[in-house]
Amino acid sequence: MALQTSADAPLPVGQVSRLIGGWIDRLGAVWVEGQITQLSRRPGAGVVFLTLRDPSHDISLSVTCYRQVYDAVADVVSEGARVVIHAKPEWYAPRGQLSLRAAEIRPVGIGELLARLELLKKSLAAEGLFAAERKRRLPFLPQLVGLVCGRASAAERDVLENARRRWPAVRFEVRNVPVQGVHAVPQVVRAVQELDAHPDVDVIIVARGGGSVEDLLPFSDEELVRAVAACRTPVVSAIGHEPDSPLLDLVADLRASTPTDAAKKVVPDVGEELGRVRQLRDRVLWTVRALIEREERGLAHALARPCMEHPQRMVEVREAEIDALVSRSRRTLGHLLDRADSELAHTRARVVALSPAATLERGYAVLQKADGAVVRSPDEVGGGEELRARVAEGEFDVVVVPRT
Repeated sequence: MALQTSADAPLPVGQVSRLIGGWIDRLGAVWVEGQITQLSRRPGAGVVFLTLRDPSHDISLSVTCYRQVYDAVADVVSEGARVVIHAKPEWYAPRGQLSLRAAEIRPVGIGELLARLELLKKSLAAEGLFAAERKRRLPFLPQLVGLVCGRASAAERDVLENARRRWPAVRFEVRNVPVQGVHAVPQVVRAVQELDAHPDVDVIIVARGGGSVEDLLPFSDEELVRAVAACRTPVVSAIGHEPDSPLLDLVADLRASTPTDAAKKVVPDVGEELGRVRQLRDRVLWTVRALIEREERGLAHALARPCMEHPQRMVEVREAEIDALVSRSRRTLGHLLDRADSELAHTRARVVALSPAATLERGYAVLQKADGAVVRSPDEVGGGEELRARVAEGEFDVVVVPRT
């Protein structure tokens, strides 16, 4: 239950300290993992004092243990080692200080560390932090490069010297941080976040030279991996040598085998780029020349054609063709008219030969009754009937005389 206090009824410091101690006593013993940052073994003292620090955060606790507890692991445990301890939280009321009383200390071996890293790797991969589609392309020519590395380290020298040798105008924003030990992870994370927030930084390089598995553990820390995954700026991992493969290599947008390799991959070589420009310029000039020469050959070929040398020849040929067609059409029309005239004459002769007038011209006559009917038989007329006789030169009246 929460204590009821007020400005008029405050609790004494001693009582508050005793209450805190009572709450802590109820916690019981716990297993704690951390890294030893300070170790004090006073000669003749029966107690060993340790400082246990969280590798990923700036948090530490004091640990005390009996000498025989520490002596059991003294050969394999020293400052910087990772350990797992079984301890009970204690509250020292007179000073208001929290500490852990260790009953057992177990060193974390390389095999166990590697097994934990493998589990962490699988877990982060399942979240998609290592997916290829998350990788961002590095800028071709970064104007400002962020560099996270150890102070006055070989990695810093390799990156700066090689980058400036390749492109003298490149600028760097350097953050010097511890690259191993208990302070490495929080400071590297802070440096990466600062450079990511910098508006002019185009790419970030996290560099460190080679080392043992324990030395490179900070670059496999989950907090650092997630911080890099959250960056908006492309990140290049250049940790250790070629065989080294911390988890930072997997989450970074580009892995470089060494710090020198990182400089080569981030900054283009001005000499190589000038060479490429010259090659491209020569290719363009060759292409343009070839195009001009091809067009000149095509133009010369076109000009050499007869229609271009004597353009009037085409008109002359067409004129001759037209004249020939006109003559042919006139001949054809004349033949048609002559044939039609001949046919007309023959038709006229036949018509004239078959005409009744031609028959009359030969001495025949046509007899017609008073009503105009043609007499075709003697039985059609009677004696004394007047008929009209039509001959070639005219007509006259006749009277039928009956036969006796």
